[in-house]
Amino acid sequence: MRTDTLETLLRRLQEERSFSGTVLITRAGRTVFEEHYGQADRAAGVPVGSRTRFALGSVTKIFTATAVLTLVEEGALRLDTRVRELLPPDRRPSTLREDVTVGHLLTHTSGIADYFEEETATGEWVSEFAALWRDRPVYRMLRPADFLEFFGDLPPYRAPGVRYQYSNAGYILLGLAVEQVTGRDCNEEVIARVFDPAGMDASGFFGSDEVRPDVATGYLRPRAPGEPWRTNVFAVPSVGGPDGGAFSTAADLDRFLSAYAAGELVKPALLTEALTPHTRMDDHSAMGHGVYLLGKGQERAFGAEGADPGAEALIRRYPELDIHTVVLSNVNDSAWTIDDCLRATVTGNAAG
Repeated sequence: MRTDTLETLLRRLQEERSFSGTVLITRAGRTVFEEHYGQADRAAGVPVGSRTRFALGSVTKIFTATAVLTLVEEGALRLDTRVRELLPPDRRPSTLREDVTVGHLLTHTSGIADYFEEETATGEWVSEFAALWRDRPVYRMLRPADFLEFFGDLPPYRAPGVRYQYSNAGYILLGLAVEQVTGRDCNEEVIARVFDPAGMDASGFFGSDEVRPDVATGYLRPRAPGEPWRTNVFAVPSVGGPDGGAFSTAADLDRFLSAYAAGELVKPALLTEALTPHTRMDDHSAMGHGVYLLGKGQERAFGAEGADPGAEALIRRYPELDIHTVVLSNVNDSAWTIDDCLRATVTGNAAG
């Protein structure tokens, strides 16, 4: 595998976009490329390293989906369970249609209104997302139920099952469903049902006020030349939840992909269904049960991706090649460019 083009790109992105993060490629469980760039803590001058734990944004959704599927295996709920029958009135939107199911939430086809609509977000999405917390302080957003005030009274966009439309709110409802059927905090259930069995010992849901080692600070670029970099402490909820915000290392995410693909988290029959396209996203990608399905043939991949102000993350498994790729960053604007280069690199389509 030639990585010349990838290495050149990473150096350029560090110089031109201040890329800071980790890029990992493994094949059959063996590391074939791992590089670290930039700083985990700019103020203290702490460099990014193999133990650095990054915020994952919406990569967290694949963990929530996996936890939900373990509950399906246990018979605690079904993919066709109607959410209105599952959640009491004070823990669901007042406008929720009777025909919205757990399966619709997993595949982003519920048609419910979102609290941050990504289809209409602009190139200034970082500041648009941060603006959500001007009147609702981030330290108030601690549990899935805390988000209901954002979307609980909004009318649905359409009937469920009509089309794909990315939904953070749908995963908030999945978190509420997990709590309803288990009687425990959703984050605790994800740790017990996903992180622990996958051996993801460095991963977790860390509060922004918690002092923990090896946690990368998320950074926002200077507003104007000469102004300082800022942390994302006021731009994201103070603790992650079912729709985003877990922390992990590249090695832990590689372990997750291995355990997931091996049927160690979700049994093979249900895993096959999870990896089946349930709705098209575009000509080249589809959505399974909480997992992105990309490409075909040797270039076929599945995984997850996410971005928050000061955080970007993408994880992919290429089943035909037995290759995993991980991109983690504590700044915005580089991860998808890197992911495109990684795809070309691991499938043999990279120049150089």
